[in-house]
Formats: sequence, C-alpha cells, structure tokens
Amino acid sequence: MTATFDFTGRTVFVAGGTSGINLGIARAFAAAGARLGVASRGAEKVAAAVALLGEGALGYTFDVRDPAAVAAALDAFAAAAGPIDTVVSGAAGNFPALAKDLSPNGFKAVVDIDLLGTFHVMKAAYPHMRRPGGSLINVSAPQAAQPMALQAHVCAAKAGVDMLTRCLAIEWGPEGLRVNAVVPGPIDGTEGMARLAPSDAARAAVARSVPLRRLGTPEDVARACLFLGSEAASYVSGAILPADGGWLQAGVRLGSR
Repeated sequence: MTATFDFTGRTVFVAGGTSGINLGIARAFAAAGARLGVASRGAEKVAAAVALLGEGALGYTFDVRDPAAVAAALDAFAAAAGPIDTVVSGAAGNFPALAKDLSPNGFKAVVDIDLLGTFHVMKAAYPHMRRPGGSLINVSAPQAAQPMALQAHVCAAKAGVDMLTRCLAIEWGPEGLRVNAVVPGPIDGTEGMARLAPSDAARAAVARSVPLRRLGTPEDVARACLFLGSEAASYVSGAILPADGGWLQAGVRLGSR
C-alpha cells in the first residue's frame, strides 16, 4: 500500500496488531515510516507479524485483560523505541450467540476483552503520551450503535468503547492528547466476517447492503487510522469515525433468529 501520510521518526504501538484489521493498520503505519510495536496473546502470531512488518518492528505478548502485562509492554516499548506518538487499541472478541443461550462467562469474556481491554491499553498508554500531539485510537464496531441479533454481548461492550473514547477525549484533551475511535464496517477476509457471514451467499448479501456496494478491506480502515494519527487530524478528538462504506447509515442488522 502506498503511504499517503509520513510517520517517519514517529512511534506507533498497535495492540492486537498481529492479524486481520489490526495487522492491516500496523502495516500501513510501517509503510508510512513509523517505528512500530505490535502485541497480541499468541507468541507465534507476534513473531510472524514482526517478520512481516520488517526491520525495526518490535513484538510483545500479553493478554489485554491483564493490566499489569499491558503496562509492562508499553513501558518496554517506550524504553526501546522512544516516546510513543500513537497507540491503536484493537484487541476484540466475538462469537454469534442468542442472548437466551449466552452464558455469563461468555458475555463477560467479550466485555473483558473489548471494553476492559481497551481501558487497560488506554490507561497504560497515558503516562507515555500526556503531551500535545499524542493520538489514541480505539477500534470499535458497528455493534456499538446498531443493535444486532446474536450480538448482545458485543453491542454492549463496543457501546462502552465508544463512550470511553468520548470520556477520555474530555479528560485528557487539556494535556493535548487526542482520543478517537474508528468503526470498521464489514471487512472482507477477517475472522469476524467469516463468523458473521460464513457463506459466499451471506457475504454477497452483506456487500449488497453496503451503500458503496462492496465489502471493505483492512486498508480502508488503516487509512482512517493514519488520518486520525496524523497532523491532518490535529483538531479532531472524541470522534467516532466510521470506515464502512455508509453501512451504518443504512441501518443494517446482521444475524437473525
């Protein structure tokens, strides 16, 4: 992907940046010249992502549900790469389930990863970024604003992510730190899309439901993150930015009884 933003000399950390949309985001920042750190739970995924991202990329293994481990990784990255300019929090969990069949542990697991995990990353990043120019970006989801069958747990967690984003923008704005979220639409080739639209017919139906009449790509989301992390967005904070081809505006619901 051709870099249209210049992050040369800037430091970017992508939590969850070893697969899917988040790896696409990491690749875009790397192509734009950033010093990059990525993290996820799987050591093998981290090693593969670092190899793909190229020379200078650093990898860390942690579970976003463990705040001490998240903080230790951000500390280590800052010590190795220098002051952190942008942090993207993208770790997420999802599986389709009717609410009546959803166990308390299943509901809690998604809230712990999506909502608490986002809070842990944001809080761990704050001490390294409390200065003008810092940019925090949360990866949200359409479920934050659009109720969907089979997704009560995700809708609840991602709605919390959006509100957390807005609250942190208010609290941390006086120090010059910007906090925003990007909302991917239906993105082709991702694990989430495979779960929510598991057949070719289902994928085609989703594509037809998007006003731009196509599924998105990780690059589409990555470009939105490049914008939010750049000087072009220096007066943008508290925004929930869809990168979904107008999908949310169409009021689409995935899943059914």
